[in-house]
Amino acid sequence: MQRALRTGRRPRQAAAQNQRPADVGLHEGATAPYAPISADQAQRLIDSAIILMRDSGVAFEPGSEALGILRRCGCTASDEGVVRFDPERVRDALDSVAKSARLWDRDGTRAIDLDCRHTWFIPGMTCIKVYDLESGAPRDSTGEDLATVSRVADALENIDAVCIACKNVTRSDIHGEIEEFSIMAGNTVKPLEYLCEQAQSLGVIIEMAAAIRGGAQELFDKPYFLQIITPLPLNYHAMHTDQLIQAVRAGVPVSIGTLPIGGASTPITTAGSIVNSLATDFAAMVLAQLVRRGSFCIGSSDVCFMEPATGSIGNFAQTSLADLVMCQVRRQLALPSFTGAAGYSGASRFNQDAVAELTAGMLQCFFSRPATLDYLGSLDQGLTYSLHALLLCNDLAGLLRTMWQGVQIDEDTLALDLARAVGPRGNYLAQQHTVSHCREHLWGSRYFGPNMPLSSAGGSDTDLYARIDRDLRELLQTHRPPPLDEQLAGKLREIRARFEALHPLAR
Repeated sequence: MQRALRTGRRPRQAAAQNQRPADVGLHEGATAPYAPISADQAQRLIDSAIILMRDSGVAFEPGSEALGILRRCGCTASDEGVVRFDPERVRDALDSVAKSARLWDRDGTRAIDLDCRHTWFIPGMTCIKVYDLESGAPRDSTGEDLATVSRVADALENIDAVCIACKNVTRSDIHGEIEEFSIMAGNTVKPLEYLCEQAQSLGVIIEMAAAIRGGAQELFDKPYFLQIITPLPLNYHAMHTDQLIQAVRAGVPVSIGTLPIGGASTPITTAGSIVNSLATDFAAMVLAQLVRRGSFCIGSSDVCFMEPATGSIGNFAQTSLADLVMCQVRRQLALPSFTGAAGYSGASRFNQDAVAELTAGMLQCFFSRPATLDYLGSLDQGLTYSLHALLLCNDLAGLLRTMWQGVQIDEDTLALDLARAVGPRGNYLAQQHTVSHCREHLWGSRYFGPNMPLSSAGGSDTDLYARIDRDLRELLQTHRPPPLDEQLAGKLREIRARFEALHPLAR
């Protein structure tokens, strides 16, 4: 106990999610988000996106169900599938779309609210390598690695849901996509984020999620996962719109957005890239509202830019500022933003470079307030997953949640009567007021000491990586999430086996 007090460490909470305050993700009220542009400028971006949809249009795959739905509802479409949207139809969809959704855990007993008032922390997404725990070298990721990340995320108190952090590279087909959902469901009780390339995969996952929930209507009433869909800028392939249609009909919340690269797939300027991204988002939201009015299908395009010198995606300042603007624009529309790229680093290892970028990115979210941060732990330009980075991000998430509590201003905290009684030459050490308030707004960091940044949790001879590594290895040995009921697990295996029998060569 003496060590815990000295270092600021605390015993790890088993099943931490069940011990947290019900509204732990709330950031609204005590502090205000940052608005980098004026409300008029934000509206101009919105209006420009709608004009682009009218004048240039958005491409949909010819022959797709989506294109048929749009045409039957009066949208003008060329033979090549380019749809020009009436501005009033777009604005109507922005009005009618659900502004929030509730995502429930595996047991259907706890939920997180996807809205403008909360921020949730999630590991991800879809890395194709991991850093081997023994050698430290990157290697191809496996299903076992995804299970490990899911178990670690299940244990971390500031991680709220689980995404596909890494892929099973040896099974990069439709059956592998389905297996990834099974792996996550079996290794965490927390809500899930899912993404896939094939609409067939999503159909099987919806069936599996309904089995977990107890039926299709039960899944509709208490969604278990958020479906992420990733089209190209202003261009929708059938595999993406088919996923949207399936999810909306099943009541599964949808986050659909592109990853534009300014200077390549969108204009190089921040404003121009944002307009193209918003137009992509709005087109999906129109389609979703035509499928089921009032459904939750939120556009969530990120904005990235090409580095002129290298052609790679960069740089931190430009991307971060664009994200701040996108979050503000979506708040103006009362829509949650799923664009937060914090928890991601371009560094090739979990080193000083990674820690600096992870810290800067996470702290930016104090101002931007996205609904989800779902890249936590992704390094090496998003190619390689780091459990050490995930544990650092979990710690930094605790810092954000401490700061989001804000500063209370009232008679008690102003303490004028106390200051008069103590006088200008007195001190406050022995005052009950000091005892009552001394632990408020303290970040209970696992890896930094109580005098942070002047001391460290592990002592002067132990660096940050070693402190995290020690914690990670202890967690891997001790934490086991509650398993799926064996009868339910057997049912999920039956669903997968039936699909594999019908589609033995599906890719």
